[in-house]
Amino acid sequence: MMRMTMWASCLCPPAGAIFEENALRDDEVFQLAVSDLSLSDDILQSEKITHSIKLIEPNNPFQAVQEACELMNQGILALVTSTGCASASALQSLTDAMHIPHLYIQRNGEGSPRTACQFNPSPGGQRYTLAARPPVRLNDVMLTLVDELRWQKFIVFYDIEYDIRGLQGFLDQTSRQGVDVALQRVDRNISKVFTNLFTTMRTEELNRYRDTLRRAILLLSPQGAHTFIQQAVETNLASKDSHWVFVNEEISDAQILELTNSAVGRMTVIRQIFPLWRDSSTRCMRQNHRISSLLCDPQEGYLQNLEVSNLYLYDSVLMLANAFYRKLEDRKWHSMASLNCIRKSTKPWNGGWSMLETIQKGNITGLTGTMDFKDSGSNSHVQFEILGSSFSETFGKHIKRLATWDSLHGLNGSLKESRIENGMQGVTVKVVTLLEDPFVMVAENILGQPKRYKGFSIDVLDALAKILGFKYEIYQVADSKYGSQLPNGSWNGMIGDLINKRADLAVSAITITPERENVVDFSKRYLDYSVGILLRKPEEKINIFSLFAPFDLAVWACIAAAIPVVGVLIFLLNRLQALRSSSAQGGPPGQPVGGVGSGSLHSAIWIVYGAFVQQGGDGVVGSVALRIVMGSWWLFTLIVCSSYTANLAAYLTVSRMDHAIRSFQDLARQMDVDYGTVRDSAVYDYFRNKGTNPLEQDSTYAELWRTVSRNGGLDYSVSSPSEGIRKVAPSC
Repeated sequence: MMRMTMWASCLCPPAGAIFEENALRDDEVFQLAVSDLSLSDDILQSEKITHSIKLIEPNNPFQAVQEACELMNQGILALVTSTGCASASALQSLTDAMHIPHLYIQRNGEGSPRTACQFNPSPGGQRYTLAARPPVRLNDVMLTLVDELRWQKFIVFYDIEYDIRGLQGFLDQTSRQGVDVALQRVDRNISKVFTNLFTTMRTEELNRYRDTLRRAILLLSPQGAHTFIQQAVETNLASKDSHWVFVNEEISDAQILELTNSAVGRMTVIRQIFPLWRDSSTRCMRQNHRISSLLCDPQEGYLQNLEVSNLYLYDSVLMLANAFYRKLEDRKWHSMASLNCIRKSTKPWNGGWSMLETIQKGNITGLTGTMDFKDSGSNSHVQFEILGSSFSETFGKHIKRLATWDSLHGLNGSLKESRIENGMQGVTVKVVTLLEDPFVMVAENILGQPKRYKGFSIDVLDALAKILGFKYEIYQVADSKYGSQLPNGSWNGMIGDLINKRADLAVSAITITPERENVVDFSKRYLDYSVGILLRKPEEKINIFSLFAPFDLAVWACIAAAIPVVGVLIFLLNRLQALRSSSAQGGPPGQPVGGVGSGSLHSAIWIVYGAFVQQGGDGVVGSVALRIVMGSWWLFTLIVCSSYTANLAAYLTVSRMDHAIRSFQDLARQMDVDYGTVRDSAVYDYFRNKGTNPLEQDSTYAELWRTVSRNGGLDYSVSSPSEGIRKVAPSC
């Protein structure tokens, strides 16, 4: 016969309001505990002990107190509650005043991590509330994790439902250790959080924020953490070297796999575990009581679907059963308390303290392991497991246990990333490479010896081989390609050799692209570069007429015409001066008496030309008219010569630096210079993606791709960088 009598009362959340479909409800869990007790029906009936199951809102303090008062009025020996902190605090004040033993199981709010409840001081120091669920120890586990990983800077994201006061001890400890910890609250609308980041932050601020996200602790619900990581990946704020730490006592295996598959980088999960579940020999029989077959049978699967708070609820009932059994055996049974909370004259239950001591002295082994209240009125037995994926794991790989943590021994295991030093001694690694100066080059070979290589990448490979103790065999990739995805989904080049396991390692100046990162793992980049254009150096052409380039032909013609015109003017003025001088002195008419030149026309032109080339001339300028003309000519000569000198220097400099192609737009618009790139390289794929994108508005890349891919890339593109350099370099 199934025993359905009960001696305690339960305040639980609404049935089915929190649990998944097909999971046990709270009242079912309670009745399972009732049905599996080892007490006699006759004893229970003789003592008139009845059971009462009440379902109330877990976070409504007023309703919780009202329901508890009704139960006390009917008769009560102990109270079992599974509520939030607000209702628990109100019930604690009531049970302390009425001396009613109170077993309290804290329940999470909407899947968020727990924080410690703040209870009121008990009158007289006698607290009747016992914490059946262990105190929150997540801070201790997180401190251990931070110490093990040697984090010096990280950010903590916490749910809007999470009480930030629960992190105070953790923040104080990290502050004393000099660790930089940032806090950020995550609202329910997680996509809006990331949208606000891009609308309020500049590019350099986003880069700093992306660096902060490399080390992050998530105090969120499992669904909230999954959405948060998805948004970080989609907005490109997560990187391959990110490390996410999800901290929550309650998370299922399916949710862990979902988190791992959505995360980019390393994922670590901290959750509570119950080791006795794995021990089939003690699964159903525990000390002097039997666990329900629904819960101990692995084929039923109910145990895995129950929330942690319900497991402690089940064990709390077993704990009370143990205490009542010992009371009945010792014949120290108390009459039930029948109290009225409304009356001020109501006295507390006189048997409450004795009942509380009996509960505190007992211990049981239930679904959650060992439960006792010897540690300051709370159950201290708690164990966590720390699960994680390795740093370079790609999507879809399973997560493994790294360590465990318990309240007695602390951390058992290591959270540090596994090293490969010990596993590489004496191993021969097959390395594929592609020649490109100065990273990988062929060294001078001794006749009969295998081909040797040198270069920056080879130096790095040699250093790794020396440190890790491995040997390597190196060969050049057959198709001389870095690696790109073919239309049928396969890969060629070095990437193809890695995927097809023809090589264990690829060493070369290969570009890290998102497409390649999806199929192979890369080391950290050691060189950043931007796409440039390699042009042949223009040939210097010697032109003997380049001296005339600073001025146009019209300017030279005007100068050539100005010299004889000014010469004729000076000749006429000189003649006029000579005639006046002869008349005044009574000499022969027309005979010059000194002046510019000898008086002939060609002499005057010579004097003008000499002044133009800044060589001066002979003769003395006597008249005022001649001085005005010559002074104006000298000023004109100074301006012309200065302009010529400056323009000649600028012309010669610009002619050496002038290149018609300065950008991709210039390259696409011209038809004189043939151009191409290395086939199946990152630049080749970049031109293909940009040039064939129907959403691309700029026709520059479309024109570049048409030229580069002509005849399958055979006309202009090359198979290797060295071949491209030979094509660009002038032929000898």
